[in-house]
Amino acid sequence: MRPRFRLKRPDSINLSPKALMTRPLLLLNVVGLTHEMLGPKTPHLKRLADEGFSRPLGTVLPAVTCSAQSTILTGTLPREHGIVANGWYFRELSEVLFWRQSNRLVKGERIYDAAKCRDPKYTTAKMFWWYNMYAAVDWSMTPRPSYPSDGRKVFDSYSHPASLRDELQSKLGVFPLLKFWGPGTDISSSRWIADASVDVMRRHKPSLTLVYLPHLDYGLQRTGPNDPKIDDDIRAVDAEAGKCIAAAREIGADIIALSEYAITPVSRPVHLNRILRRHGYLTVRREPLGWETLDCGASRAFAVSDHQVAHVYIQRPDDIKAIKLALKQTEGVDLILDRSEQRQFGLDHERSGELVVVAAPGAWFTYYFWEDDRLAPDYARTVDIHRKPGYDPVELFIDHKLSFPKLHIARRLAQKFLGFRYYMDMIGLDATCVKGSHGRLPTPGEELREAPVFISSSRRIEADEIPMTGVKDLALRLQFD
Repeated sequence: MRPRFRLKRPDSINLSPKALMTRPLLLLNVVGLTHEMLGPKTPHLKRLADEGFSRPLGTVLPAVTCSAQSTILTGTLPREHGIVANGWYFRELSEVLFWRQSNRLVKGERIYDAAKCRDPKYTTAKMFWWYNMYAAVDWSMTPRPSYPSDGRKVFDSYSHPASLRDELQSKLGVFPLLKFWGPGTDISSSRWIADASVDVMRRHKPSLTLVYLPHLDYGLQRTGPNDPKIDDDIRAVDAEAGKCIAAAREIGADIIALSEYAITPVSRPVHLNRILRRHGYLTVRREPLGWETLDCGASRAFAVSDHQVAHVYIQRPDDIKAIKLALKQTEGVDLILDRSEQRQFGLDHERSGELVVVAAPGAWFTYYFWEDDRLAPDYARTVDIHRKPGYDPVELFIDHKLSFPKLHIARRLAQKFLGFRYYMDMIGLDATCVKGSHGRLPTPGEELREAPVFISSSRRIEADEIPMTGVKDLALRLQFD
């Protein structure tokens, strides 16, 4: 599998030495959208493409949210910005951490940093893009629950300035976190983000507005791209994109709509950590209440799985060759990249694993490390994105083994409201329910359906091929040329 698009950074696009004015820009991230989806089901996005132009967008490895967004905003690859996945092993802590929010984890000059150098009055609104907290922007908003010491989880958001949260929630209600991720996910969360973004654009008229609409991503993981049910999700997210496009037009903004990756069908979950455990490399800890947890610091090797890509962290250099051979013989594995091989994909960073494993078409990687479901850790059957040592799309499904799932959930919620400790154990352990995944690079020749898309309202920046590393410069051209 070789990248179809250039992964090296293109020569910088020359900006005019002195910009007479800064044109406003909406950078709209419609996750999971492909060029092939533009048509009758996406009237707003299709109209935008017809007025300007659209192309398949070259992506990066791994093709996952945090890595892709960091490349879009900095114009660099993971070796430079450092975001090698949605989560990785923090070696100094001996812990796997996913979905961190601090912008200081990302290295490099962002679009808005470069623009501010050209126009000191330049302003930015960052609406739900990742690494939102402490970004050098004027307005930002991101989900951020509050965790009181009694164990409760109170739904809330983080904003800058702090008053923005209160202003938006007074108009729109509290951000619907249960609709943002988990088995209850639906269009409500993307609708809230779109409405909040429209409000910010109309009131503050930012020079740059970054908007993240994730709805399509979740439906595609549940059903895969070939299920007819996905058509409703495509229509729903296009309607929310249409609101943002209309608001951008009101303030005279140009528009770039894009996606981070495409989602392709999968039917084969691959349990890399179980393989490493059987070969004696992975260590588990038996907890007092009977379940097992992964002991990263004591393991000679373990995998941090993230959709179709996994970083394998190996303590002893002498083990690398044997582990690579064992994984190479695993069905569902396509590529295994050591440090030198990671270089050609721009993934050779100290945060990367000693090996990076890429799934074969139709396969994806679980984080599962236990051999017996009775010994699965307590968080395995819950929605718990921060404690799991890997990404878990099974959280999008209610356990099919529950006889009366609504009654089960109602009982747990009653325990919560009565102030009792409760265990929201509604997620199953059957990974075959997942039907769509991402992370691989597109198959050469299949970019219309396997690559993300780039849409511009203006033809002034039209190009035959657009690598993800080129988005930053194209956006600056739209604003300053």
